[in-house]
Amino acid sequence: MAPGSRFGMNKTPTREVALVDEFAKLPSETSWVEFKVNNYRPELIGTLISAISNAARLNDERCGYVVWGIDNSHNIVGTKFQPAAEMVQDQPLEFWLARRLSPSINFRFKDVHHTKGRLVMLEIPAAEQVTTKFENIAYLRIGQTTPKLADFPVREAALLSKLKPFVWESGVARAFVQSAEVIKLLDIAAYFTLGEQPVPNTDDGICSILAHDKILFKDVGGRWDISNLGAILFAKDIAEFDNISRKAMRVIEHDTGSRATTIKERSGKLGYAAGFEGLIEYINKRLPRREVIGRALRVPQPVYPEIAIRELVANALIHQDFAISGAGPVVDIFPDRVEVSNPGAPLVETRRLIDFPPRSRNETMAALLRRLGMCEEQGSGIDKVIIAAEEGQLAPPDFQDEGYNMRATLFARKTFGAMSQEERVRGCYQHCVIRYLANQGMTNSTLRQRFGVAERNASQISRVIKQTQEAGLIKPSDVWSSRGGHYLPSWASKLS
Repeated sequence: MAPGSRFGMNKTPTREVALVDEFAKLPSETSWVEFKVNNYRPELIGTLISAISNAARLNDERCGYVVWGIDNSHNIVGTKFQPAAEMVQDQPLEFWLARRLSPSINFRFKDVHHTKGRLVMLEIPAAEQVTTKFENIAYLRIGQTTPKLADFPVREAALLSKLKPFVWESGVARAFVQSAEVIKLLDIAAYFTLGEQPVPNTDDGICSILAHDKILFKDVGGRWDISNLGAILFAKDIAEFDNISRKAMRVIEHDTGSRATTIKERSGKLGYAAGFEGLIEYINKRLPRREVIGRALRVPQPVYPEIAIRELVANALIHQDFAISGAGPVVDIFPDRVEVSNPGAPLVETRRLIDFPPRSRNETMAALLRRLGMCEEQGSGIDKVIIAAEEGQLAPPDFQDEGYNMRATLFARKTFGAMSQEERVRGCYQHCVIRYLANQGMTNSTLRQRFGVAERNASQISRVIKQTQEAGLIKPSDVWSSRGGHYLPSWASKLS
């Protein structure tokens, strides 16, 4: 069943009426839907909130409901219950209930003006992370009874296994939408083109396929809910969805090395998947180019390899923390570097981003985008960035965990002599990891090639290797010798 709507008390959205009609058709009450007429004792309501919240999670429902105004025969008869007017111990009913529930959950009473009478609907979110308790006791709905959860250890164990943190992707960006409106809001052509699938002939057929990928959820009354996942990936205009509008990718151009000198800023309009190719093209057109002398002509080439830009932008989009409100991914273009940042600390220590398989807060998104060919299956994206930087003789990329923000920086070309010691050590470590992942140890010779240093200056590279060892980042391999010795990352086992 779909989650609660965006409407408050004293309004009668069509969705609430549709919900009531569906509930009245149920052959019997479920563990997550309860009917009452005029029984609204405060202790009963508190117990039901706990029981139905836990039962909804156990039954994989986003919300549970208590509806006043439906009798035991499922006839809509109306109710006298006025939640806003009820007082308990000199406190408003909702406040009294909220103080006795743990954790705090966003339950809501809604007036529903049905053609057959006035009803009251209590919408109860499913338990998240921990069980929902009333007066420090967790309850569960079983049939028409509301026992203590602890009295049913098997069901309690099943519930505990299903409790999990909120998954942003499964949230609802737009509720109770007709099939035709889904087609207007989402870039359906992009979805089917990227997925290399034929487009069904009917709107309902299209929506059914989108629901398989959790782009949509089926709602009541033959309508649909557009998920956060669907909106962020395939929106025709992200601004149409209030709760994700700040998540559009921003591209900011600066004419000096300072953020204070912004000369142009643009925010993306399309969803990430629908607009990815256009976004990369837009960024690349604004990056500097250098002239390479060919056999007869000077040929302009990009300073930054496109593969590196693609991978860094894709990582920022996919691995961001959507729970951080008011912030989204950003590309800052400076004369000497490109910074790609996203909200949320990395889930892997930054030095191990090169070799560790990626961990994402947004697994459903990552899996879908891998299938659509937008990101890497095996987690080799950062490896490709490092390799492209080495092949282009760029300064070593930098990855910084800034607490609530992750920043990846791609630098322009820089000679070995112009690099700082920190850059040389970082480049040495990155090169050593890339060589190890290819089952090849790093040597003075390979590092010289990476930095573009002549053989006669091999002692300079030896000094960098020593500094990197002293920093605890690399070590001699088991096949090391004074002539042509191999080095491995400090965390690595021997070469196979």
